[in-house]
Amino acid sequence: MMDELELLKRDWQKREEQLPRLSYGDIYQMLWKKSSSIVKWILIISLLEFALPHLLYLIPGVSESFETYEKLGIKRVSTLIWIGSYLVTFYFIYQFYKRYREISTLDDAKKLMQKIIRTRRTVKHYVIFSLSMLFLTCIVIMIGIYFNDNLMAAFPAASDAKRNMSPEKFKSLMLMVMGVCSVGMIVLMGAVYFLLYGLLLKKLKRNYKELERLEV
Repeated sequence: MMDELELLKRDWQKREEQLPRLSYGDIYQMLWKKSSSIVKWILIISLLEFALPHLLYLIPGVSESFETYEKLGIKRVSTLIWIGSYLVTFYFIYQFYKRYREISTLDDAKKLMQKIIRTRRTVKHYVIFSLSMLFLTCIVIMIGIYFNDNLMAAFPAASDAKRNMSPEKFKSLMLMVMGVCSVGMIVLMGAVYFLLYGLLLKKLKRNYKELERLEV
């Protein structure tokens, strides 16, 4: 029995010698390419996330629905929010592009680790900002509903539901519907961000841990 174990051990050792051994440089190059690819995907997703919703404007029904903001008396406030949101979003997209360019040209493990940390922090801030803007927009719409004196005219699509309702009951219904929709949208977008950006951040964190082991 001992002889068989010894033979198996020697055979395994021979196989280990035949396996390719990766050097520090080889492992770093692999982690560098993976990190660069991940940041590239973060940039691509952020660009798609900004561009795709604007395609909805081409749909007649969606473009006409924006008249509701004017009827609720929140068009000016919502426009300011959108402008501010665009400016900050452009800033984050630029930061993602900058991180991608930086990581793509690095040849130092410690600097790569620093850039990975900065990229993860930037993505987290971007997700928090995006969800905050969605929350703020929902709050503004609910304020517009609450203070509107001619709410029924602002929602002509709800004509069938409002026939047997007083203006007060209709307002309460719209506030409740908007509240439920707001929570649903924020939860849905949070889940989408977690799936898209969360998985990429986990991969970046894994690369960071591997780089830490290399530096020990």
